[in-house]
Amino acid sequence: MSEDITYSDATGLAARIRNKELSPVEVVQAHLDRIEAVDPEINAIVTLADNALAEARRAEAAIQAGEDVGPLHGVPFTIKDSIDTAGVLTQRGSPIFKGRVPEVDATSVARLKRAGGILLAKTNLPEFSYWIESDNLLTGRSNNPWDLTRTPGGSSGGESAAIAAGMSPLGLGTDLAISVRGPAAQTGIVSLKATHGRVPMTGIYPRAPRRFWHVGPMARSIRDLALAFSQLAGPDGKDAFATSTAAFDAGIGRQPYRQLRVGWLVEPGFGPIDPEVARTVEAAAEALRESGLHVEPVRIPALEKDFALDVFNKLHVMEMKPEFAAVTEGHEDQMYKMSRTMLSLPDTSLGDYIAAEQAAERLRDGFAEYFAKFDALITPVLPLPAHKHGQEEFVINGRTVDATYLQGATVPLNVTGLPGISMRFGTSTEGLPINVQIVGSWLAETTILNVASTLESVSPVRGLRPAL
Repeated sequence: MSEDITYSDATGLAARIRNKELSPVEVVQAHLDRIEAVDPEINAIVTLADNALAEARRAEAAIQAGEDVGPLHGVPFTIKDSIDTAGVLTQRGSPIFKGRVPEVDATSVARLKRAGGILLAKTNLPEFSYWIESDNLLTGRSNNPWDLTRTPGGSSGGESAAIAAGMSPLGLGTDLAISVRGPAAQTGIVSLKATHGRVPMTGIYPRAPRRFWHVGPMARSIRDLALAFSQLAGPDGKDAFATSTAAFDAGIGRQPYRQLRVGWLVEPGFGPIDPEVARTVEAAAEALRESGLHVEPVRIPALEKDFALDVFNKLHVMEMKPEFAAVTEGHEDQMYKMSRTMLSLPDTSLGDYIAAEQAAERLRDGFAEYFAKFDALITPVLPLPAHKHGQEEFVINGRTVDATYLQGATVPLNVTGLPGISMRFGTSTEGLPINVQIVGSWLAETTILNVASTLESVSPVRGLRPAL
């Protein structure tokens, strides 16, 4: 019974709670028991919320009293430890912030609570949410539940590992260049990076560079992403980027008024891609074609002209370095690898910065041209499955690259602000998850959720879980 609870999705748990098949207390306790059983090996959880069971008892009383309840009533959720949680430690992966307890929830957390969700725990991350592996001096390294010798990714790696291992049905991560989609791919769960500004970043660190940062849901089903996003989206009057009031409709299960047009792309434009990943992207495209969508291979010339990872690197260093310098001043002995690396990087010249800004505009124009003809784009998420801890160099399809290349297919969406979903559709020869990325035009979350739901319904890997 406990495993039935801990591997249910949030939507299913909410329905069973409303129907009185399960009590919120049962659900929260089952997840606490699961954390106790498996987290010592995984180290995804950094702080438990002390009042989770008390909140569950209140939620149970509301059900028994017949009160109107929210769509996530009684469902536990976890939060990356860069996102403020009132009265619960938020330490940002650094000894510099050890013991920090916010007074106010981040907007995204408050919205999940308002929907009836119960904060269960905070999850691990790299120092300041800044790297592709979740490791820091304060709370240590997180391990991948599919293979403990490998990373669950970063920067939302603790969150991805917790959900994949049944410690949480739903969570929030943040994404600067890869950080909700990459970890989802490394652990085989699903995640959504919405159009920039759809979900406010209020109460989340770091804010710089704000034009690239996103916060988004991570889960085990596409319908959970849709449900969570429906509660998270919309302006809050505090984050000036969060201005869109476009109506949200998950679109799942609805018949589009016309045949959707989907392109798929592996190379060129994203850097080298492992053949197993490439085959998974092609298999996902073929599955959509067999499901009745118009699907064809495509190329996007803008991605070939301006490599998005290079553009991103020239832009964000100039905006992140002052933030890192200010935070670490006087705390140099408490700095970990990535803050030291960031502060050692050379400044981008003004000329190169302006050229990168213009390249970013060309990338946006290129995607606008593509989405004038197509409704969605299928790409890799990562160029290879989850890697061993500490790897800094990879040989991918015969080419040696550094670790930043893992962001090659995800960072274009941060530079342009486009929405994207990461979802599993394959398995490597080593038994590791392989995800694909479904990209949509700006504000087209409804469309990509629809496409993702279709793909999920024919997935050959649906329901697979790590053997823990």
